[in-house]
Amino acid sequence: MTKYSPQLDSIFHALADPTRRAVLARLARGPASVGVLAEPFDMALPSLMQHIKKLEDGGLIETRKEGRTRQCALRPDALAPVEDWLSAQRDMWNGRLDRLEAYIETLTKEKP
Repeated sequence: MTKYSPQLDSIFHALADPTRRAVLARLARGPASVGVLAEPFDMALPSLMQHIKKLEDGGLIETRKEGRTRQCALRPDALAPVEDWLSAQRDMWNGRLDRLEAYIETLTKEKP
């Protein structure tokens, strides 16, 4: 059974929403203020701030206040836990598929 990981849960929860993924895509080009991040969306600023909070809670971004504006930036290596989990899943499934292939080969060799 897979170990429970609250960190992975919060990352996947943050990635589950298309608005949050769009914010991350924008931040991949460089840091931006919340006002700049809000421009392409037809939503009130408090609604976007909820998305920003989810991304921050998931550890994907960091924010800091500069005067009257809040700046957002991607966190380096924020997706490392996801990469580790996916790598472990890939290894597990590759092993299972290799064993299945070997089993099928033995079955086909045994047929007259």
